[in-house]
Amino acid sequence: MRLLRYGRDYSRRAFLQKLSAGAASAGLLMPLWDAIAQNGDAARAYPEELRSIEAYSKGRLKPGDEITAANVESVKALLEPIKYAQVATMGRRLRLVSGTTDVMRLSPWEYLEATLRNRGRARFDARGNVVTQDGKPWIGGNPFPDAKTAVELFAGLTLSWGRHDASFYAIKEYDLSTEGDVLFQYDAGWAELSPVARVRLEPRPYWPGHEDKLRYQSIFFAAPDSVRGTSFLNVWAYDQSTFPDLYGYLPAFKRIRQFPTDQRFEPLIPGSTLYLSDAWAAGDPLYTWGNYRIVGRGPALAALSGNWNAAHPNWEHGVHGGPKGKTFWDTAVEFVPEAIVVDAEPVKFPRAPISKKRVWFDARTMLPIAMVSYDRRGEPYRSFDGAYSLYESGGKSFMDGAHPYWSWTHVHAFDIQTGRMTRLEQVRSITGGHATRVNDAGLYDRYLTNTALIHLGSG
Repeated sequence: MRLLRYGRDYSRRAFLQKLSAGAASAGLLMPLWDAIAQNGDAARAYPEELRSIEAYSKGRLKPGDEITAANVESVKALLEPIKYAQVATMGRRLRLVSGTTDVMRLSPWEYLEATLRNRGRARFDARGNVVTQDGKPWIGGNPFPDAKTAVELFAGLTLSWGRHDASFYAIKEYDLSTEGDVLFQYDAGWAELSPVARVRLEPRPYWPGHEDKLRYQSIFFAAPDSVRGTSFLNVWAYDQSTFPDLYGYLPAFKRIRQFPTDQRFEPLIPGSTLYLSDAWAAGDPLYTWGNYRIVGRGPALAALSGNWNAAHPNWEHGVHGGPKGKTFWDTAVEFVPEAIVVDAEPVKFPRAPISKKRVWFDARTMLPIAMVSYDRRGEPYRSFDGAYSLYESGGKSFMDGAHPYWSWTHVHAFDIQTGRMTRLEQVRSITGGHATRVNDAGLYDRYLTNTALIHLGSG
């Protein structure tokens, strides 16, 4: 028998000591991003028991196994509470895959390259916005890869959701009843473009004349006919104390309308349990939330690889579980050595139906791997549960320049109090010929202006 130098009690004590000391920087044996900077591998920052599910479970679990109701108790501490309840009581299954050790496979290549290149060059200005040391807007990558505070964790996430300069996601959405029936099905397109902190699109790092904007983001619906042409555009100021401008085009009115932008806890379409506030677990400007605090840290299971379905021509995923066998996407999860758990409260939303959100971050990449929001009584209410992947599998790949595309693959947005589920998946294309694209400057004119909304609504 081989004895481990560090046992489980060591890791548990070390995480508790860091939490009680208020330390956010990651890594147990050495600073995490020092290890990553050496060779792109986080392993040296953690003891052996935190390097694989086999070591953590003492051989009881391994890649290829499934987490089901029969064995979920053994990994309860690695799952957020709503995902645990789904597995324990609703028939959800999670397939274990080998942990990803090369950090460059856990986000877009150029984003991580910029993170390493610009490490240590970010600060907050007098208004709390992320700037360079000379006070200019951020220049690319995560500004705080070795974040020391909860605000730094959320600031990096809010600055760049999808971690690309520009993205268009072709999406299929399925809204299910408590009984497990699909009540609504939509084809949608979601576009994002960053005018600052650009690492691929020219000119870099800023789009001249747009430096006061953080992002342009839109969503439109291509099917069914009852919502076809409905679209919304968010224009975010760089100042994170300011609400975005929200515009919408409703085909019935045949004109652009400006909507109240602080009503971010309502579905945009019938049947959906997804709110604008949920996007990437950071769908609102940084300082419309407050009381950020780190409340936990430790290992986790997360859907970080193996979730692109290259075998399907439209990348569509299989489903299982729930009352009718179609509530959950088939999902692969892997062992994450350290997750940092952050709470935040909606301080600028007096009518918010939630009291706080809790977000789990992968400490290696600061990627949000789970979110649970709590109602005004403090009870678990809704979850935003995303899966990610490098789009490379079985000899196939979808390319982003010189490297395989990295992105989200599917999302569960679940209301645990009603049992209603919204499932979204990123597909190759949707009705109308709209196809997933990345780092294409033409997305702005096609999807991210009021004129574009009118064209989409009348096309």
